[in-house]
Amino acid sequence: MEPPSAPPHRGHIPCQGLLLAVSLSTFWNTLTTAQLTIESVPTNAAEGKDVLLLVHNLPGNLAAYGWYKGDRVDPDQQIALHVIERLEIIPGPLYSGRERMYPNGSLLLQKVTQEDTGYYTLQVINKNFHSEVGTGQLCIYKPVAQPSIQASNITVTEQKDVVVLTCLTNDTGISIQWFFYNQSLRLTERMKLSHENHTLTIDPITREDAGDYQCEVSNPVNSIKSDFITLAVSSLVEKGGLHPLLGSEDSLCPLF
Repeated sequence: MEPPSAPPHRGHIPCQGLLLAVSLSTFWNTLTTAQLTIESVPTNAAEGKDVLLLVHNLPGNLAAYGWYKGDRVDPDQQIALHVIERLEIIPGPLYSGRERMYPNGSLLLQKVTQEDTGYYTLQVINKNFHSEVGTGQLCIYKPVAQPSIQASNITVTEQKDVVVLTCLTNDTGISIQWFFYNQSLRLTERMKLSHENHTLTIDPITREDAGDYQCEVSNPVNSIKSDFITLAVSSLVEKGGLHPLLGSEDSLCPLF
């Protein structure tokens, strides 16, 4: 049976993209009206990119629709209101100039920042003043930076030394995975990962552990590996110690 590979640890990611499930007004017949939904394009957005909140199944006979930051319709949190008959877009208190509203109800957020993460609410109002409201969550991720590896020792002796490799990163909400010779690390019974995969411990070290190690950090928008760190493993004989089978080096010489 092959040894298990080291699973990537996934940090706590509170946001799962944006899908606005709509709570329909009791005034509207849900049996004859397709449900209004909003899709985030892309699903996971990187800081500095544009995000489109794409509306599907926008009802007809509309008088206006408005976007709000937060999980409710709050005039103080309004981004903008589109009055359809007047072809007028009225900026709200939270309008920043980076937003664009489209005739199909969609909202474009340009050059998003992590401060744009959170709930967004869309309210559509028909000409009979009946409304439909949807609320969902949007996550913006900062691209992760390259990690580095810190080793307790990189020149070690087999069956004697313990090696601790630590993946150093300042990023949060990430996954960490370890690689050996650019392949996903196969764990042996001598290897142990910390709870969050930050630390790899090899106890004891053997010659088969010699080679190049990397760690990789990732989040929903990107991933990046560290530079290689190389472990050099020597035997006890090379260190002048006891050979596991033959004893000391002196015992190899004939006695006269």
